[in-house]
Amino acid sequence: MFNRAVSRLSRKRPPSDIHDSDGSSSSSHQSLKSTAKWAASLENLLEDPEGVKRFREFLKKEFSEENVLFWLACEDFKKMQDKKQMQEKAKEIYMTFLSSKASSQVNVEGQSRLNEKILEEPHPLMFQKLQDQIFNLMKYDSYSRFLKSDLFLKHKRTEEEEEDSSDAQTAAKRASRIYNT
Repeated sequence: MFNRAVSRLSRKRPPSDIHDSDGSSSSSHQSLKSTAKWAASLENLLEDPEGVKRFREFLKKEFSEENVLFWLACEDFKKMQDKKQMQEKAKEIYMTFLSSKASSQVNVEGQSRLNEKILEEPHPLMFQKLQDQIFNLMKYDSYSRFLKSDLFLKHKRTEEEEEDSSDAQTAAKRASRIYNT
């Protein structure tokens, strides 16, 4: 029964195969119009490694990068099967984001109710309510500012210029075939 609940919940959330591509080159070989997908929803943005990278850049400038890092850590945590690894990851998430001494503390309601005792018996959804709070905070606050930011708009313009250039090259190739036959 618990597994069905996890399965049902994960269908409502963005796919869990979200990974940040720190240090890897990316955007030039991406499918065009990724910014249109990012603008459609925060879920789409978080499904795209390049989108996560750009959103993190933006949040870093806003001094709130810990929100997306917490959300990503919770997504990774939900995929874990091994109890020992879950305990270690749960403790890491708690110490990094939720403890009163956390280095990258997130601002969530009820974090004081989550004490270290719960970390001894971890389960995949133990951080779900807190993760949902952070997701909503990002969705209704920083995400809308991201879509208006210079960082997003510049990426969008670059993408449109690449598409226009590609369209022009395709038209030139077609014209060349027509006139050279």
